[in-house]
Parts: sequence; C-alpha cells; structure tokens
Amino acid sequence: MNVPEVDYAALIKVVESLTEGETDEVAIMATLACEIHHADDRFDWTGFYRVTAPDMLKIGPYQGGHGCLVIPFGNGVCGTCAQTGEVQLVDDVEAFPGHIACAASTRSEIVLPVRGASGRLIGVLDIDSDQPAAFGPADAEGLAQVIEVAFGNGGHWR
Repeated sequence: MNVPEVDYAALIKVVESLTEGETDEVAIMATLACEIHHADDRFDWTGFYRVTAPDMLKIGPYQGGHGCLVIPFGNGVCGTCAQTGEVQLVDDVEAFPGHIACAASTRSEIVLPVRGASGRLIGVLDIDSDQPAAFGPADAEGLAQVIEVAFGNGGHWR
C-alpha cells in the first residue's frame, strides 16, 4: 500500500476557508472534487455520485476522465457504499464482486458516504487510483474529516 502524500491537516484548512458559509451542495462538491484531486498524485479520478432518485446515484461534480453516468445502489463500489452507508476501501477493483469498470485504468478505489442534515444519504465521494492498494485507513480518516469540515455537523449539510 502507498503512503498517503496528502497533508490532510493542510487540506482541511484550505477546504474550510473555501467552503465557509456555503450551503449549496453542488458548489461544495465541486470545490472538494478539485481540491482533493489535486492534493495527491495517487488520485486519478475524484468526484461525487449524488442520490437523484430512490436507490440511484448519478455522476456529480468530478475531476479526471469520464465516469459512469448512473450507478444503482448495490452495484459496484459506489453502489455498495450507498447501500451499506460504510466506507469502501478496495485494494484491487478486479477482485471486488460486481465492480463496474467506468475506466479501464482504475486499479484501486475508496468511497465514502455523504449525508445531508436530515441524516439521509445525499451522495458518495469516490476516488479512483491507477495504482493497486493506493488507499488505507489514514486516507479514510482524512477524507472523512474533509467531508465533515466542508459539509458541517459530522458530514451533514449546514
């Protein structure tokens, strides 16, 4: 597994300053996708899939090549995160049951749930890497903190 190159404390400060007072979820997602994507060379695709219908995710703001447009809950890494509400750390996407190959270059992936003020799931943060086993628990913790700072209230929208 690669050692995180991200200085999560510095990233949190930048995200906090950029999103302070912002309530528009798409603006926050766009800002996070950009800042996170450019924070580490391991991050090949960084973005959000938003809940747009019951049990359905649609691509949201992102950085990198094209992504899948629609992902049903329970399908692939993002759909599994959406269905279970749990962080998904995948060292080898080819070994993940039901993996959806949106980009052939993806080797590993991390996906975190994002919840709205009411506690309902509003989307997932998805980061792909072209390196195997690129993510670890330090990334999950750091990214969860970034989400919390940007969206406020432990990952809930302000």
